Amino acid sequence: MKFLKKLACAAAVAMTVAGGANAATVLNDWVFNPTGGGYASGQKINEYLDVNGNAFIQINPTGGSSFSFSEHAVFNIVQADSNSQLFPVNYPGGNISATFEATGTGNFSGAFSFSGGTIRMYQNATNQYGTSAGIYGANQGNMIAEFTVLAGGGGRVDASGSPTNNGQVTVFAKADQGSLDSGYFFRENGQDLSTESIMAFAFTNANTVANPTDILVDEVACQYANFTGNGCNGQAYANTPGNFFVSNNGQFKLAEVPEPGSLALFGIAMLGAGVVSRKRAKKA
Repeated sequence: MKFLKKLACAAAVAMTVAGGANAATVLNDWVFNPTGGGYASGQKINEYLDVNGNAFIQINPTGGSSFSFSEHAVFNIVQADSNSQLFPVNYPGGNISATFEATGTGNFSGAFSFSGGTIRMYQNATNQYGTSAGIYGANQGNMIAEFTVLAGGGGRVDASGSPTNNGQVTVFAKADQGSLDSGYFFRENGQDLSTESIMAFAFTNANTVANPTDILVDEVACQYANFTGNGCNGQAYANTPGNFFVSNNGQFKLAEVPEPGSLALFGIAMLGAGVVSRKRAKKA
């Protein structure tokens, strides 16, 4: 988590550099109400929402060292800022989960990036995450937000295409006006973010899951990703170099939407921030 915090700081600096006065600005001290009950009864978010979950990756070699991939993931969001103020406890009925699906390209023993995709967040009065309801219980209740994954982000992989040990993965996304339900997301001054467009970005630590549970395989690989190989055809599931599960634990933040020209620079600056952080880590 120390690396994530350093990278998040670098990202904030990068966003400031990316577009000068028009740069994306990270939102601090915004308010989130996991029950949709409005600003007054919401919880202040100093920096981020904590996320944890699992993803199924399918890799398709495309020649040489290149590959394309698809990812399907489920997430649980139970607190903010690692402050132990759990939403389900402090806000009964405020169980928050999410689904993530994306495609992208990359190079073995190199980097990968996302081409596009979708993040959907749900509020469920009953905590069904980890069950067979819907997709692993992650898409039950009310959909409260939909973000479009932007081109870019990503991370690094080994020769088989799996994330490097405790690999850092970055996702950039945007919610257009009307893509957030009212009553959940607010600026510090109480303005409901459903009335405007907003940026989002997430940093997660990705680690290969050696023995995913049967229900995770059934729900995420077979049902969500439409996988038809072992685990979904009556044979026992096992990770392979081209099809495998990873765990994801990290942070989800909101930011201002920069102007179009600044948005491109934003992605370039974020990539540079990741490279600098990796170089510093190697020196250490």
